[in-house]
Amino acid sequence: MMNQTALITGGASGIGKETALKLASRGVTVVISGRREELGAEAVKEIEAVATGGARIRFIHNDVTSEADVKAMIEQIVAEFGRLDMAVNNAGISNETASVDLSDSSKFQAMVETNILGLYYCQKYEVQQMLKQGKGSIVNLASIAGINGMPWAGTYAATKHAVAGLTKSSALDHAAQGLRINGVAPGAVKTDIIAAQLDGSDPNYNEDVISAMHPMNRLGVPGEIANGIAWLLSDEASFVTGHILTIDGGFTAK
Repeated sequence: MMNQTALITGGASGIGKETALKLASRGVTVVISGRREELGAEAVKEIEAVATGGARIRFIHNDVTSEADVKAMIEQIVAEFGRLDMAVNNAGISNETASVDLSDSSKFQAMVETNILGLYYCQKYEVQQMLKQGKGSIVNLASIAGINGMPWAGTYAATKHAVAGLTKSSALDHAAQGLRINGVAPGAVKTDIIAAQLDGSDPNYNEDVISAMHPMNRLGVPGEIANGIAWLLSDEASFVTGHILTIDGGFTAK
């Protein structure tokens, strides 16, 4: 992976940051993007501490819900580093736990704008650049909610089903053009999103309940997901495209 450049959206925390740490430790120049500049600056220092082989680390303030911002970000990366070899479209939100009939339409719209349109904008311009190079690898963050149904998460699940469909269809579009496009579907992982949902406001929705949904009876940790993402990005997965890799403690095996 030496002498390659990767973009990780939502890369300042959680799964995104763990993936950045892993790639940088293998000599990959990593650009992380997000909306929180202070958090991004802190993450850059942490990632720089493990970087090897002259890998450079950058943070770009970016809102994936703006197509113009996303296009400019890709152009900025190419202007500085000359190419974009890998991309992890990790930015996403889950802002509500409710059945669809009780859900808030504005919250669903926010998830659509980030989880579907935001990922679409990113992949659109990533693919355009990678086609110029003749090679590239993309991993989109899906979810077990994008494969199976999930209680209290119909709106979120709808956005992640869209991610899976976009990933598989795009993989077919570009399979003969040197591009590989895959997805990762994590189970429940100890990130800021899960922490916000498990805030104690609902006694029926807590870590024990969520853990019990997984045959391993626990939540995952970000590093476990980052391991799968790094493999899919690498040449070790050179014959893998259009695949949604479940890393879910057995959830989808039920």
